[in-house]
Amino acid sequence: MFKKILVANRGEIACRVFRTAKRMGIATVAVYSDADARAPHVLMADEAVRLGPAPAAESYLKADLILAAAKATGADAIHPGYGFLSERESFAKACAEAGIAFVGPPANAIAAMGDKIESKKLAKAAGVNVVPGYLGEIADTDEAVKIASDIGYPVMMKASAGGGGKGMRLAWSEQDVREGFEATKREGLASFGDDRVFIEKFIEQPRHIEIQLIGDQHGNIVYLGERECSIQRRHQKVVEEAPSPFVTPEMRRKMGEQAVALARAVGYYSAGTVELIVSGADKTGDGFYFLEMNTRLQVEHPVTEAITGLDLVEQMIRVAAGEKLGFTQDDVTLTGWAIENRVYAEDPYRGFLPSTGRLVRYAPPAAQETPYGNVGGDGYVRVDDGVAEGGEVSMFYDPMIAKLITWGKTRDEAADLQVAALDRFQLDGLGNNIDFLSALMQHPRFRSGALTTGFIAEEYPEGFEGAPAGATLVRKLAAVATVLDLIQASRAVEISGQLATPTLSSERVVLIGGERFDIIVDDHAGGMLVNFAPNEAPLDIATGWQPGQRLAQFRIDGEELLSVGVQRGRAGWTLRTRGAAHDVKVYAPRVAELAGHMIEKIPPDMSRFLLAPMPGLLTRIEVGEGDKVEAGQPLAVVEAMKMENILRAEKAGVVKAINFAAGDSLAVDAAILEFE
Repeated sequence: MFKKILVANRGEIACRVFRTAKRMGIATVAVYSDADARAPHVLMADEAVRLGPAPAAESYLKADLILAAAKATGADAIHPGYGFLSERESFAKACAEAGIAFVGPPANAIAAMGDKIESKKLAKAAGVNVVPGYLGEIADTDEAVKIASDIGYPVMMKASAGGGGKGMRLAWSEQDVREGFEATKREGLASFGDDRVFIEKFIEQPRHIEIQLIGDQHGNIVYLGERECSIQRRHQKVVEEAPSPFVTPEMRRKMGEQAVALARAVGYYSAGTVELIVSGADKTGDGFYFLEMNTRLQVEHPVTEAITGLDLVEQMIRVAAGEKLGFTQDDVTLTGWAIENRVYAEDPYRGFLPSTGRLVRYAPPAAQETPYGNVGGDGYVRVDDGVAEGGEVSMFYDPMIAKLITWGKTRDEAADLQVAALDRFQLDGLGNNIDFLSALMQHPRFRSGALTTGFIAEEYPEGFEGAPAGATLVRKLAAVATVLDLIQASRAVEISGQLATPTLSSERVVLIGGERFDIIVDDHAGGMLVNFAPNEAPLDIATGWQPGQRLAQFRIDGEELLSVGVQRGRAGWTLRTRGAAHDVKVYAPRVAELAGHMIEKIPPDMSRFLLAPMPGLLTRIEVGEGDKVEAGQPLAVVEAMKMENILRAEKAGVVKAINFAAGDSLAVDAAILEFE
């Protein structure tokens, strides 16, 4: 077994590998850029080596610097994590030449599966179902249009070396191909250094399902069930679960056997994933097609660990050290259900714009994890992260903050655990998608299992405005706000040195969601009995909340536990729970009527401006001053997180002034241009 492992990565995945290595008694080495000098993964490792400046191209993508760090520290193995150099054939070769074990597959397998065009040819030869499409190089837009027409719309244009949702465009018509082909090439070149694009048939009602493989260097390969990864936004996975609510045991066997056949064809060992596009309309069990093979550990590997009881990082390390797998296909059993949500630094209320900045408050829910190999119990929560309170989410790297994993005996139990854990997740200082994830977990369509890769676009066509709150929840929040207000008022009464002692009343008028509640509170058995209008049942509420705490937990009627994010306002509270923030006004009865006559400040009208929806680089201006534009016409292109975003006119108008030029950096809400 290895004595010391260097992890050629950062953040969450570096911490994840270090945890297993430490449990196995293996010393650890971290590498870091200047942006990560005080990051948790650096503090967690036994040793740490600086690579260079913040940009990945000058630090984490420098293979020579990483190999030098391994030699300097005496590391005898390198785990690449995911992203960065994890799927670079040249890096795996360089490790071998340096006499350092690469904790991953052989270089030839990385090369074979790393090119999407060549991998599809290999898959077809190995007897794996493939999507109809054109795998040759495409010279220009005109040829792309002809190929798309021959295949039949809709089609998907993909960068050959792509991954992570970058370099992909869906085209429903010739116009879409003409608008998107060159952009797809540019994204492929910018992100992967390769501008080749291929085109394939787009599968309608598509589900994204993948098979987890693990193989050793002695020819043993097994599949560890499937993961459902259909809930995506812009081709980036948001929610993953195992198993899939769509896959039958027979379908699982067929998928698994084809995935193993493909891996065997390229001499694969270590952890790997075969990604499949599955037709939700196909009830035969054969409507699945090869997409690509990821020759590395996946972001979503914890859900497979949860249902199999295997530590995939440990398996990768043991395989790299030359050990045989300690189990066969017949030994693999899937127990219960696991769900993973990716907590991102993005603002779902503003079109999921990326958010960067400092984590002013970061307190994930307490983990309740069962040890590996001990699948069972009543359910647990696991948090994989690589950030800390006071740290920064940088523009240089992926915006994922943490992964929240839950395991339950059933799918509904795992989803319920997600909702409860998300309510306890405290994160301030930058935009995040916690409300959105909670809304997904509660959504009736998600609960039914009727998923497609278009789920988010179909269910939130006008954007996200928070999870809807039913009448029962609204009533509970009115009671909660009243209890908070009374606790706050009780604290105020106790302040010494006041000119006059305030009178503490137990009556409140509460306004929430357009409803009014007249409430009287009585003390009751260690809690408070919240009485509503006549003929409404009271609520018995107990809490240990103290003024100043940002998270409160309430026991309602002795049973339900409701976790609520709490923020004090001028005339009430902002309560965040169950996927939305609720503004609750709480008044003493004598001032309730006055509140109805307060004048609200009207925000300025910004409809005449084209505003930057995110911080980024303005790469093109498509119009000039005085130009007439029509609704839907492209006006500008902004690049953010290596993705091109086309900004279009919402209505017809005339351009009055252009305030920025191509090459300028934009802040969020910067007025790029103004209309007459």
